[in-house]
Amino acid sequence: MTTTHESVATPDGIVAPRFRPPAGASSSATLSLDGEWRFRLFPHPETGVDRAERGDDWDRLAVPGHWQLAEAPHAWPYGVPEYNNVLYPFPVDPPHVPDDNPTGEYRTTFRLPADWPDGGRTLLRFEGVDSWFQVALDGELLATSHGSRLPTEVDLTDKLRDGGEHLLAVRVTKWSAMSYVEDQDQWWLSGIFRSVTLEHRPDDALDDVRVHADYDHTTGVGTLRVDATTVVAAPGAVAARVAVPELGIEGVAGEELQVAVEPWSAEQPRLYDVVVSTDTETVTLAVGFRTVSIEDGVFLVNGRPIKLRGVNRHEFDPLRGRAVTPERMLEDVLLMKRHHINSVRTSHYPPHPHFLDLCDRYGLYVIDENDLETHGFLGESWAGNPTDDPAWTEVLVDRVTRTVRRDAHHASIIMWSLGNEAGGGRNVPAMVDAVRALDPSRPIHYEGDYSSDHVDVYSRMYADSAEVELIGQGIEPPLERADVDARRRAMPFVLCEYAHAMGNGPGGLADYDAAFDRHARLLGGFIWEWIDHGLTRADADGNLFSAYGGDFGERFHDGTFIADGLLLPDRTPSPGLLETAAVFAPIRIDAQPDGTLLVRNRYAFRDTSHAEIGWTLHRGAEQLATGTLDLVLEAGTQTVVRPPSDLVLPEPGEAPVWWTVRAVQHKAEALEEAWLEPGFELGAGQLLLVEPASLTAPVGRVSTEADGGFRAGPARFDGRGDLRELAGRTVHDFRVDAWRAPTDNDRRPAKWQGSADEEKWRDAGLHLLAERKNGVGVSADGALEIDARIAGPATRAGFATRYRWQPVTDAPDAVDLLVDLRPEGRWPENVARLGVALALDEPAAAETGVRWTGLGPDESYADSRQAALGGSWQHTVADWQTRYTHPQENGARRGVTSAVLSFTDGTGLRIDAGDVTVGARSQLGIELSLRPWSDEALDRAAHPHELVPDGKLWLHLDAAQHGVGSAACGPGVLANAQLHAAPVRMRLRFTTL
Repeated sequence: MTTTHESVATPDGIVAPRFRPPAGASSSATLSLDGEWRFRLFPHPETGVDRAERGDDWDRLAVPGHWQLAEAPHAWPYGVPEYNNVLYPFPVDPPHVPDDNPTGEYRTTFRLPADWPDGGRTLLRFEGVDSWFQVALDGELLATSHGSRLPTEVDLTDKLRDGGEHLLAVRVTKWSAMSYVEDQDQWWLSGIFRSVTLEHRPDDALDDVRVHADYDHTTGVGTLRVDATTVVAAPGAVAARVAVPELGIEGVAGEELQVAVEPWSAEQPRLYDVVVSTDTETVTLAVGFRTVSIEDGVFLVNGRPIKLRGVNRHEFDPLRGRAVTPERMLEDVLLMKRHHINSVRTSHYPPHPHFLDLCDRYGLYVIDENDLETHGFLGESWAGNPTDDPAWTEVLVDRVTRTVRRDAHHASIIMWSLGNEAGGGRNVPAMVDAVRALDPSRPIHYEGDYSSDHVDVYSRMYADSAEVELIGQGIEPPLERADVDARRRAMPFVLCEYAHAMGNGPGGLADYDAAFDRHARLLGGFIWEWIDHGLTRADADGNLFSAYGGDFGERFHDGTFIADGLLLPDRTPSPGLLETAAVFAPIRIDAQPDGTLLVRNRYAFRDTSHAEIGWTLHRGAEQLATGTLDLVLEAGTQTVVRPPSDLVLPEPGEAPVWWTVRAVQHKAEALEEAWLEPGFELGAGQLLLVEPASLTAPVGRVSTEADGGFRAGPARFDGRGDLRELAGRTVHDFRVDAWRAPTDNDRRPAKWQGSADEEKWRDAGLHLLAERKNGVGVSADGALEIDARIAGPATRAGFATRYRWQPVTDAPDAVDLLVDLRPEGRWPENVARLGVALALDEPAAAETGVRWTGLGPDESYADSRQAALGGSWQHTVADWQTRYTHPQENGARRGVTSAVLSFTDGTGLRIDAGDVTVGARSQLGIELSLRPWSDEALDRAAHPHELVPDGKLWLHLDAAQHGVGSAACGPGVLANAQLHAAPVRMRLRFTTL
């Protein structure tokens, strides 16, 4: 049978799968073929090009790389990237794909070096090619392969000539039958995107080394067994020597060696060099001793329960796509460690093998996922799904086999995953059986096995925190089959995806994390996802921006859904990552209702002796007192702390007084020296000890001007009561507001919710609120009182509002505003915000400085506030913004009791918050937002570079704002963070500086 790109068949002409040691770990010779290859793109797989064609006049293309990104960000000569989340961008007609199928012809030449070893075998190795490819040497077709994120090796030995130049030809199709099983919510990008090497395999080679390194936590003894085999020449066991020099032990392959060791964990990733050798090859592996087990429904590492506080990581670089460099991989690992992430799910394919080397070294638990997703069949009710098609059994088993063979020696891998969103069917148990035969030591994960008939952990994605709580208690709704239900209830539970981090979010992460801590059965979860996949491109004017679906002119795409990570595309941490770090903190310090702080050591294996737990008493920027707590907690224990009994508290003043406790590591321990910087924060929390002094009552009187207008301190009004000037600046807008530029989460309906929050808000006219004055007058005590009604079109719902402006004194520098707001009519179940919007004339708005007392230093919302601490902070308005890949509501600072705006002309404006109530609830301070553009401009913009300052400073002075949730894919804003239309009373003071 002739194999084509539409054949459902395992690779042909390739070497059996084997392990991949780290670069430089083997003494055998290698030769990199990375570099500039000759390239030509054709519209169809039948290119008509002779495999002996050298292509000397063809274009040049970098390998590794994707042909679509060859000249990014300015040109796209070989087609453009395309993004789809679920649906296939071609007809669902497996195994067929369109005739229009871009196909790349690659050419390079090589000579074996003069010192290339004699004898043995020479292999050509591809680490990754997307999606289907043929390999020819000197015009002769040798192999056909696929499995884009899996290695392929071809034995060239019998085709090589001593000293001769050889022509290597590789033909790669964009689409193939295998595209149906590689539908993994990412850019469709093609080509040879991982490295290509020649590898010498000597006689008695260590082609496949399987390491078994268990740890007995009851005795402290590690058990090592190394199995070594040849795969290439004469498959079979190899008589190899095994040594661990640091431990002073030696043995032979197949022998169990026992010795006292320090175990490996993500907290303390202790590795030992294990030297495996024959007379012809030596391989040195960094081995960690650890044991994974499940007991009574609890997931254990080295005998102790762990929690996975993880992320899903696609491989991504904004200019290189999935052709990630070692430097990028290290950057990812270090960012994870520095933000308290302890685990990675390799969504949704095996990563570059070097990434796993880094996880071993720096300490990250890994769910290693097979290269499989068939999500596009969901729209067809899974009809024809390869996961349930016997024609695909060998292909799918081959894929998972190659995954396990390549990676099984890594201590960091604690579970295998069969794939993602590929439905169920007969090929699930077939894959499970293959994995268990290769490696019975690790549990198997697959969310698609919903009833958990075949796997070892119960996995879900995007279950809300209330359901997770039920699962943690073991009282979730039962399955119909009692035996399967009982089996699943005895399993650990993991959220393989949750807390969808699209745009401003995720909200509600702390609710999940609290449930994880309450219940031993809950293993934790993996936030979706690590990074926004925004590809860098230039617009017509040369401006660089991060592109998402549709930005390349694709006719069929899923838009911004590719931008849903904790990192912005350039790997700038988003506020969501800072919130994650605070929620995931290994030493949690949380305020309690009784006025104490609960300090919890959430490490599984470490005490807190490496941390200094210190406190400060501070008011605004003033530090009043400091101290340290003599406190060392064993792993998994907790205690309550309170301010010292002899602590002298000041009288109330302009700013609140906080007692802040931080756990800080000042010196790296040996296993952390490569990444931990002095002053690394392990957790923080605080208590509000003294509220700020109340604002003095205003006593000044409004004056009436000759034109019939009014003046109240630095505020000037026309005769209708419209605010025209404040602090010497023209006022362009002042009104009650209940709208925000929708977040990505606002734009999509939450799970089990009929319509999106944005739709509800637009239906209520919140984006088109208009004000009607009912009356303007001066009260007996000298205040300007303005009664108004604010409402949107086509609705009876509105806000009855009274603005009360009164000079603080008879001096012209300060004025108080009391806002009373009362909703009328029928309102949607939530509103975006409740407060006032103010636009001041300010040509240099972005350069305006702001110093505030409140929560900071970064943005926070009602359901993403763990990272925000009370204190005194400062920014410019430009730095205040979060430049999300897709512009949306951002930048709110909560609990603001005062803010000072410093304009570039040397003048300023101070805003103080007095009493604030929402409904019957009193609160400290307001939510403050500042922008150099309007909410309407923010809503219209498709990319951050489209936002241009408009000569105004736009302020939101809110009593409250709706939470952010994660409705883009998952639950919406939880009840504890929803904002409903409610009466608001808010007092503000404006002072000219």
